Amino acid sequence: MAVTVPRTKEAISRGSFKEIFTGPYAYDRKAEEEGTEDQPRASYPNYLPTWDHSEVYPPLEPFIHHDRGLHADRSFPDLLPAGVEVEELTPSIGSVVRGVQLSRLNGRGKDQLALLTAQRKVVTFRDQDFADLPIEEAVRFGAYFGRLHIMNISPCPKGHPEVHLVHRGAGDTSVQKVLAGRTNSIVWHSDVTNEEQPPGTTVMYILDTPKVGGDTLFVDMVEAYNRLSPGFQQRLHGLTALHSGIEQAESQKALGGVCRRTPVANEHPIVRTHPTTGEKALYVNPQCRTSLRYQSVQNSADNKLIDTRHIVGYKKEESEALLKFLYDHIAFGADFQTRVKWEKGTVVLFDVSAIPLTAPCPGKA
Repeated sequence: MAVTVPRTKEAISRGSFKEIFTGPYAYDRKAEEEGTEDQPRASYPNYLPTWDHSEVYPPLEPFIHHDRGLHADRSFPDLLPAGVEVEELTPSIGSVVRGVQLSRLNGRGKDQLALLTAQRKVVTFRDQDFADLPIEEAVRFGAYFGRLHIMNISPCPKGHPEVHLVHRGAGDTSVQKVLAGRTNSIVWHSDVTNEEQPPGTTVMYILDTPKVGGDTLFVDMVEAYNRLSPGFQQRLHGLTALHSGIEQAESQKALGGVCRRTPVANEHPIVRTHPTTGEKALYVNPQCRTSLRYQSVQNSADNKLIDTRHIVGYKKEESEALLKFLYDHIAFGADFQTRVKWEKGTVVLFDVSAIPLTAPCPGKA
């Protein structure tokens, strides 16, 4: 049965480009399960998205995280034994690995996987069996690296809120509607930076791919920091920025999506140090900068106005000028970015708290 949700002009204008992947308004489950003339049926119907509005969670509690890569063997004997092929895509970010099955790694191999991900930022593994495993096994694999994060607004497979689905429904034309008013589909973002303890190591794997396109781009925020002059780096030290998830949650509710927890806003340093590598990295989130920056919304919980993604202690124009420079620096840094091309059996590990990404929309579904 198709899920039909009223979609107003106000909701469309408030929603960010990224949210075309997370709303139920264009989802037709029957078309996904059975296929259509233009699109085959879903290869993994157990992963089809659900939006359960009765699913509500309490606020996240602080916890102590122990990075699995801290004590890993830096020669990678369990992860990269003889015969495994490793291709480095750029000097600082992006590797492609062939010849190892992640689901069969022992604990030492998983620790080395965490270390390799921290070092290379984005690591792509080909010919993996993740999609064919029971969802419970994939979830257990991810839980080895730390407490799993339940996304506030995303669809998930039924009974598995820890799995964040990036999904476009069969026949969904919302991308074309967005591009009718925009010149490109690029939205650099890091997920869930509004939380007090944002997620880190992320396991992403493909279920169904478009015929053409669907790549994901990543940017190395360590190298972005390194490219700045010492004086400019020093100026950023000590500055914090406010990251808010309130506006995105309100937009999703207007589109009929879920909101599993009361959305929050938190301050984070603009320059952070990675716990495993000791590298300094920029930590700003460009998502929706043109439509959200400095818009204020009413937080009904405490009757307080929250300004989105501004530098704490700076006036509006000062903050806007500095953030614009950093956002442009990230967007134009093609020489410290990498691109993942998806194919059946691909699994990618990256640190979502340190590596912004964007997904250019495919030209053909």
